[in-house]
Amino acid sequence: MLLLAAPMALPAQVQRAGDYLARMDRDGDGRVALPEYQDWMGYAFAQMDRDGDGVLSAAEQPGGRGETITREAHRAQLAARFHRQDANRDGFLDARELAAPPR
Repeated sequence: MLLLAAPMALPAQVQRAGDYLARMDRDGDGRVALPEYQDWMGYAFAQMDRDGDGVLSAAEQPGGRGETITREAHRAQLAARFHRQDANRDGFLDARELAAPPR
């Protein structure tokens, strides 16, 4: 389910890690908390869930293929990725951590 983990192109393309931080940081505290990360990264799921049932069936995924996945399972995948990127283990992502490739 790599497609769901990667951000899709948006009308205003993000060019730098600081841009990601500014867009993800909904509360303006200069860092990205897990729920902010999940909400930002989860937009692809919401766009593909055409029937709004919180489950992506194979038919709703690119090419009409893929394993069925629930919104909760997708958010759990995003949480695991967030924790891998949180290099200093402070529970938040800063611009440097956002710029680093996921481990």
